[in-house]
Formats: sequence, C-alpha cells, structure tokens
Amino acid sequence: MELTASERHRLKKMAYGHKTPHQARQRATIVLLAARGRGNARIAAETHLHVDTVRRWRGRFAAGRVPALADRKRSGRPLAFTALQIAEIKALACQLPTETETPLSRWSCPELAREAVTRAITETISASTVRRWLKDDALKPWQHRSWIFIRDPNFRATAQRVLDLYARTFDSVPLGEDEYVISADEKTSIQARCRCHPTLAPGQARAMRVNHTYGRGGALAYLAAYDIHRAEVFGRCEQATGIVPFMKLVEQVMTSEPYASAKRVYWIVDNGSSHRGQSAIDRLANRFPNAV
Repeated sequence: MELTASERHRLKKMAYGHKTPHQARQRATIVLLAARGRGNARIAAETHLHVDTVRRWRGRFAAGRVPALADRKRSGRPLAFTALQIAEIKALACQLPTETETPLSRWSCPELAREAVTRAITETISASTVRRWLKDDALKPWQHRSWIFIRDPNFRATAQRVLDLYARTFDSVPLGEDEYVISADEKTSIQARCRCHPTLAPGQARAMRVNHTYGRGGALAYLAAYDIHRAEVFGRCEQATGIVPFMKLVEQVMTSEPYASAKRVYWIVDNGSSHRGQSAIDRLANRFPNAV
C-alpha cells in the first residue's frame, strides 16, 4: 500500500494524537502498518483486532483513501413525530388547562401526553418525550409564581416613601441617628394545637417522634413590630386583632428605649382596619407625638 506524504502526515496525526477518538486511531494504525508491508494477520495480532476488521479498513482506505476511514452516514430510526406535532404539544403546554376545559390547575408531562392523544395530535406519546421537548425551550408549565395586581393608582408614590425609609431617607433627607423605622403587621387565626400524647425525645438510631393527633386549643393572633435597621422584633399574642391590640403593640414598642426618647419613629403598616386612615394616624400621633 502506497501513501503520499500528506496522507502519511494525516494518518500519523490520527494515530498518535491525544484527542483523536479511539476508533479513528485504530483505523489509522492499521493503514500505517499496511503501508510498511505488514500482512493482515500480523496487523491483527499487533493491534489486538480481528483480521476481518483489519481487512475491512484496508479495503476502505484503498477505495476512498483517508476520508473513507470516517464512519458512514447511518439512516437511524425514522422520525416518529413531525415538527407540526411537536409545535402543537408545546403550544398546548403554553395554555392554561381551564382554556381547554381540562379540570386541572397546572399541566404535568403525563397530563400533556394524555391530552395530546385525546386531541388526536398523535396516536401515542410518552411523558418523557414531552418532558424532553419542553426542556429544549425551557418550558415548565407545572411551576407557577404568585403575583399581585396593583390596584392603587398612587402605588408608585406610596411605595417610594416606604422604600426610601428602608434606605434611611425621608422626603429626600437622610434619617438621623435618633430616628427609627418600624414595620408592623398582624397574623390572624393561628391555631393553638395541643398534642394528645407527649413528644418522644430522639435516641440512638431513632428520630424524635411527634404524635399525629392533636386537640384544638382555639385560635390566636400574633402582632409583630420589626425594627428595620436594628433587626429587633417585638411581638405579642392576642385573642383577636383590632385597634386595642394594635395600640398595645405600639405601646410595647414606644415605651421602651431608644424609641421613647427618639426624635421620630416611622411606623410602616398595611391597610388593615385597625391602623388605616386619618383616624389611625391621629390616634397614634396623639398617644405618641414622635410617632409618624
């Protein structure tokens, strides 16, 4: 077998290259050994390959030279789904189930596969196939994120004042050392649950055991005030929410230092009935003049 200088150079790079695939290295080695006058049996013994393998690659090289050492194009399995079917299933995943009169809150891959068959988009399809298609376009219809539609036309101005206070600024003036920001809220209907049997402490190779059954001890409300910049929480439990419980929370905070002697203490609250409107502002200012 005769080789040109360029063929020999390419074959050596294939046979001794560190990044050459193993199969390409074997084929190049077969041809180089054949060019040295070695027979098929000897080449097979030196490369630890079957003699038929050596014969096949020598024949391919003789017929097509170096390009013939590459793998031939394989037909592979025929496509089971058309591009239109794939697009229709992806479009289905981008619709809310209620729009298709399906009694689901969110799509899952098995549900999408069943719906595709029901709609005659395809005769059969697996959930894993649907999952693979959705992954290509980063579609995850089974996930959701909550959001709140803004109804207040003055939301931007109102929110800006709150965010400025969080950044220690009010009306474009930095807060002083004796000015504080309190964020307060209420959590209602917290169930007091009493376990019917005592909890067992953990032990060797045993986790702590908590009895499943419990008795209802009523419901309580938790009121909390958080100092934004000092990371301090004031909290209290009450039987219910309202003006009186909220003012007790205010009293708890404003009668303690450093808030009692502070120049100003800014209270940030939501539109709950116990602290909403001008009456709530006046009530707070009359009781504590340094509260805003």
